[in-house]
Amino acid sequence: MKFDLAYCLGLDEKLSIYDVRDLNFDETMAFDSAKEHFQCPNDACRLAFDVANGLGTFNAKNVNYVRTPHFKNLPSTRHVAGCPYVSLKAPASTGEETDDSREEHFPSELLLSRREYLRKPSHPIVAADLQGAEPAAAPTANSVEQPGRESAPDKTSVFAHPVECFVSNFEDKALLKRMPLKIGEHTAPYASFFKKIEYLQDNKGLVYWGKIKQIKDYTQSFRIDFEKKVWFEKKPYSVNVYLNKKLIDSYRKRTAFLAQIKHAIESGRPLYCFFYGVQPALQQVPSKKNPEQTFGVFSANIENLDHLIVREAPGLEG
Repeated sequence: MKFDLAYCLGLDEKLSIYDVRDLNFDETMAFDSAKEHFQCPNDACRLAFDVANGLGTFNAKNVNYVRTPHFKNLPSTRHVAGCPYVSLKAPASTGEETDDSREEHFPSELLLSRREYLRKPSHPIVAADLQGAEPAAAPTANSVEQPGRESAPDKTSVFAHPVECFVSNFEDKALLKRMPLKIGEHTAPYASFFKKIEYLQDNKGLVYWGKIKQIKDYTQSFRIDFEKKVWFEKKPYSVNVYLNKKLIDSYRKRTAFLAQIKHAIESGRPLYCFFYGVQPALQQVPSKKNPEQTFGVFSANIENLDHLIVREAPGLEG
């Protein structure tokens, strides 16, 4: 089964898989999910076992993922009786647990300030020592947390989380119209908050998205051109966003971002761009053939790479 949260022993925090992905690529913090220990988010269940009783991560370190990332049980993972995370889905005929490709845990708010972490001091106790200790007393039914308390993270500071909710549930229009999302002072259903790039003039302060026509590599900066055009005053205008060198060089996830952009340029696959925080506006750009002439284009300089995503999204095609 898929887990939305897991307890991280090293940080002494409950993290979403999107928090973990964000930390994996963050060059300002030493974090490697392959070396961290993740355990059941249900406190009563977690405390009943030693630290070796952990969870696995799926797509936590894959920069260019397609299937929804998540925590999952390992073959050796154990839970106490009554734990809501024992198994919420029937196992497949192969005996392995099934993983739905949809993100089921919708955050109701995207926080614009990044979450900060303080690493827990390490202890000399290791899993091997704990296995020789007396087993913890079985928790009572009243001490077991209910699924509703943990299975729907209310807020996130990682843009990829609401984007994955939108992408993986794109076919379920009723669900996207029902689930609310707040960013800053603006609140709207997911279906309304995510605005196609060709309709960017309809409202300000939304998450704009569209299929990418091309990514122009200027060696130290990039321009993302969208396939669809905006109609303004009965004329079609191209839309693009620009990523400047200073922004990229100072980005805390620079290496991962450049790897992602390189993959996007070379893959040849249909790709989509999602961004928040800026709205392309009509600008007059000098013509290359004749610098004295200009042409109109809706363009914007991205101000925060934490709020821009370039990715595959097969469910959006067509």
